[in-house]
Amino acid sequence: MNTATRVGAFGAGLAIVFAAALGTGRLVGPFDTATAPAAHADMAGDHGTDDHGSEHGSSTTAVTPVGLSATDRGYRLVPDATTVAPTTNARVTFRILGPDGQPVTHFTTAHEKQLHLIVVRRDLSGFQHVHPTMAADGTWSVTVDLSRPGQWRLLADFDPAGVTPGLVLGTDLAVPGRYAPVALPEPAPTTSVGDFTLRTVGNLSPGRSQPVAFTIARTAGGTLALEPYLGACGHLVVLREGDLAYAHAHASTDPTPVAGGAAALGFQVEAPGPGRYRMFLDFKVAGAVHTAAFTLDAAGATP
Repeated sequence: MNTATRVGAFGAGLAIVFAAALGTGRLVGPFDTATAPAAHADMAGDHGTDDHGSEHGSSTTAVTPVGLSATDRGYRLVPDATTVAPTTNARVTFRILGPDGQPVTHFTTAHEKQLHLIVVRRDLSGFQHVHPTMAADGTWSVTVDLSRPGQWRLLADFDPAGVTPGLVLGTDLAVPGRYAPVALPEPAPTTSVGDFTLRTVGNLSPGRSQPVAFTIARTAGGTLALEPYLGACGHLVVLREGDLAYAHAHASTDPTPVAGGAAALGFQVEAPGPGRYRMFLDFKVAGAVHTAAFTLDAAGATP
C-alpha cells in the first residue's frame, strides 16, 4: 500500500474509532477500579458537581485539577529527598502518609498495580510512567532517569484501601546542574516513535468530555497487533503546560483494525481548563511498551 493510500485508510479508521469513543467512551481520572467505577467519572473524582450532556454525547463539568498538591484528604506524598544528583539510574524513594500521619501500607490494586507513578520534567520532557515497589514499612522505591538537570515532577496515582475516589498527589524533585529547557513541540496530528507512526484526531475542551482517537501503524508497513498493557489496550496521560494538571484515561474502545495493518484506539478526555496540553500514549506491541507524545490545545488556550 502506498503512503497516500495508507494515510487515507488511517483517516477512515480514526473516523470510526472517533465515532465509537463519542458514543460509548468513558473518562477516567485517577486509575479506575472494578469495585468503584463511578468514583472516576471525571478526572478530578467526585467534587459534588453536576454533569450536563450535550447533543454530541459529551458532558460539561466543573472540573477541579488533580496532581497539583502533595496533600489531599489528609493523605501526603513525602519523598525521602527533594534533591537528587543527575543520573540515568536515580533511586527515588517516598511514602504515602495517611490522615493519622503513619505510612499507608494497604492499597487497592488498579490496573494490575497498587501505585502508578508519573515522572516528568517541568518542561514536559523526559516523561516516564513507572511502577515502584513497596517495602513492608510503606516506603516505595523505583529507579528512573533523572540525567537532565531541572525541576522534575512526581505524580503518584493510587487508591488507599477502602478510600474512593482515588488520589493523585504531586511533588517536585530538584536535579542540580545547568538547566537547558526543551521547548514544547507545536500541535501536530502525526508523530513517530521507534518503528511506529501515529496519527490523532480530536479536540480538548475545558470541562467537557471529548473523544480523542489514535491510529498506530508500522512505519515500514505490515500488520500491527496491540497487546494488553496493565489491563487496557492503551493508556493516555494528559498534562497541562505550566502547572502540570493531570488527567489519565484508558482506551474506551477495543482496537479497531485499519486497512494497511494499522490499529486504532479511542479515548474520552476532559481538560480541567484552557491551556496547552501534552498527551502521552502508552501502547504495547510484541512485548515492548512504547510511548508516543502529542501536543494539543484546549479551547481558550493562548498558544
